[in-house]
Amino acid sequence: FVEPLEKIVRLKREEARCLEFSGSPYNALLDEYEPDMTTTELDALFSVLRPKLTDLVARIGDSVVEPDSSVLQGDFPRPEQEAFGRRILTAMGFDWEAGRLDVSAHPFCSGFSPMDVRITTRYAEESFASSLFGIVHEGGHALYEQGLGVDHFGLPAGDSISLGIHESQSRLWENQVARGRPFWDYWYPHLKETFPGRFDTVSLDDFMPAINQVTASLIRVEADEVTYGLHVILRYELEKSLLEGSLAVRDLDQVWKERMRDYLGVVPEQSSEGVLQDTHWSQGLIGYFPTYLLGNLYAAQMFQQAQRDLPDLEQLFGSGELRPLREWLREKVHVHGKTFSASELIHRVSGEPLDSSYFLTYLETKFGDLYAL
Repeated sequence: FVEPLEKIVRLKREEARCLEFSGSPYNALLDEYEPDMTTTELDALFSVLRPKLTDLVARIGDSVVEPDSSVLQGDFPRPEQEAFGRRILTAMGFDWEAGRLDVSAHPFCSGFSPMDVRITTRYAEESFASSLFGIVHEGGHALYEQGLGVDHFGLPAGDSISLGIHESQSRLWENQVARGRPFWDYWYPHLKETFPGRFDTVSLDDFMPAINQVTASLIRVEADEVTYGLHVILRYELEKSLLEGSLAVRDLDQVWKERMRDYLGVVPEQSSEGVLQDTHWSQGLIGYFPTYLLGNLYAAQMFQQAQRDLPDLEQLFGSGELRPLREWLREKVHVHGKTFSASELIHRVSGEPLDSSYFLTYLETKFGDLYAL
């Protein structure tokens, strides 16, 4: 794959030159996915995040608390998994008259219009978590698409502003909501009813650490909330260096392994578990990766503001009421489409520019409690 990737990088450099963006040529490609964001801003955000995330990963690794994720394994028939996921999607406010849920090898969301939004998940009968969190994640994307507004369909005001903002919607629902204790205060009894006998001896106090377990791993799409950002930062650094010419494609595999060891303490034995695991570069999608982490930052900042505006939000979650959050997101984010840039939108929502401290505080609080740090 070295020679094809060298050709792709060469072509992407030519594309960047044609677009004539100032600063790093990476800015030209980044603008396709996160308009108006620059490498200067990303470097400032990520240079703060990387050491704090690696420190948090190390402290969690040293913790005496060891969540038992085996409680999530068992016999979970697909029909029951799907039925439970559909119940949660309905509670989130997903419009079944304007969307559907299907199955694919990798979960995704496709929004053809606010009246036709399709999401998928994948099921593993030995574990319910992958399908459930996939449904909630893609459901967050779908709510954004459904909330853009039919009246502006086909116009900028009826289109999403950036992949980072889009990812914020899926991450907010998946992590801040569906991996939080208030959510499961309501849904855990329903999970136990859906799979009789499976969780009879598993307390909610044991269940919560299991669905939030932090483990340094090789695969980005399977990474937990804490380590995920480091996977993204690694990819951003490498693809930016490729584009700027300070890293050769032939050295990519070795540098990847070195950064994985430095950031996460694990090293892939095979390239399929390392540099070849994502399809983005083979598709020429250079500039895409940062949006995944930006989504987490936007989500944390938005959720903090939602808690200020809806002070009883956790109580609502605890009683199964998820639609008030959807309505808040629809009013603050969805209906604006591309009326505002991503930076303008986060400032309108929270009253501040994008600030990584919200995400770091969220992680420190949540995982500090879970791991007794």
